[in-house]
Amino acid sequence: MSATIQTDKTTTQPLNLLGLDRPAMQDYFSEIGEKTFRASQITKWIHQLGVTDFDQMSNLSKALRAELHEKAVIRMPEVALDELSRDGTRKWVLQLEDGNRIETVFIPESDRGTLCVSSQVGCALDCSFCSTGRQGFNRNLSSAEIISQLWLANKLLNEEKKPGRKITNVVLMGMGEPLLNFDNVVSAVRVMMDDFAYGLSKRRVTVSTAGVIPAMDRIGDLLDMRLAVSLHATNDELRNELVPLNKKYPLKELMAACRRFIDKQSSRSRITFEYVMLDGINDQPEHARELIKLLKGIPTLMNLIPFNPFPGSGYRSSPASQIERFSDILMRADMTTVVRRTRGDDIDAACGQLIGKVDDRSRREKRFVEPRFGMRL
Repeated sequence: MSATIQTDKTTTQPLNLLGLDRPAMQDYFSEIGEKTFRASQITKWIHQLGVTDFDQMSNLSKALRAELHEKAVIRMPEVALDELSRDGTRKWVLQLEDGNRIETVFIPESDRGTLCVSSQVGCALDCSFCSTGRQGFNRNLSSAEIISQLWLANKLLNEEKKPGRKITNVVLMGMGEPLLNFDNVVSAVRVMMDDFAYGLSKRRVTVSTAGVIPAMDRIGDLLDMRLAVSLHATNDELRNELVPLNKKYPLKELMAACRRFIDKQSSRSRITFEYVMLDGINDQPEHARELIKLLKGIPTLMNLIPFNPFPGSGYRSSPASQIERFSDILMRADMTTVVRRTRGDDIDAACGQLIGKVDDRSRREKRFVEPRFGMRL
């Protein structure tokens, strides 16, 4: 399956080559009467060498370069804000052509550098503890807008000329539900994993989902990559409140989809389950024991995430001692468990804090009411 090249026959709007995976790029060059090997050349120029000017692509003929100038572009969003946290996390706010803004975050660690990428303007879901979801939803990002985040971050980090500031991993865990933007996410992930582009291995690209089951089944057929599931609750009653998508795809069906996904992947695959720790809501020992039972038989990496507060959230993070107790119960059951260290919270770059600037078509922000459970501010 290759990305579809969408062109409007009634206009002369140039095609942005940035978002084309290699099969789609090959289709494009076939359509303009060129050999398909041009796709590999252009892909390497754009993504490995960072070149966006066709005139600098020296192994293309002069005639082809002139034609590309006429029919195509390599266009990026503008960097509207560039912030550096005291812990080394770097956040970019990117201005899109329609005036919306999205956020992208680089998180450096001793053994890796992770880029957190957005897939939508806002989010089509309504998870009660997430500031992105509360801001509403405007539209899906194009594949070019998704991959541009990696292109720009690579360029800007290289300009720092500092050791340990290299992107080794990409997680689609920024603004949006990736699997509700399926085709564009698949195309972008293919570019990320293309040896002529970024060459990221299947273990270094993670797509997150709150549990869009039909898309989980489809992506397991198309890509061999890591899947992260935003779980956050161990029973349907609680998850219906925290992650309303659960009303459509309840936990029993979600766990079955997780098992199907693992069956389609290569050996040693596992699913990362994201679990935000909310004081007095989902952090009790009985919740840990329910979690062990729920995930039995699924190769699991459990990611416990201290809640990152935002104004009016109504939630508090579980105390460190409670998170440690919860983690100990899971590890005693031989569940691989990591307590995520909060990064970039001083620049609102931590998990659940990304908001960008969204022209909310869902009108969700205006109708928002305080979360249930008698939340404490």
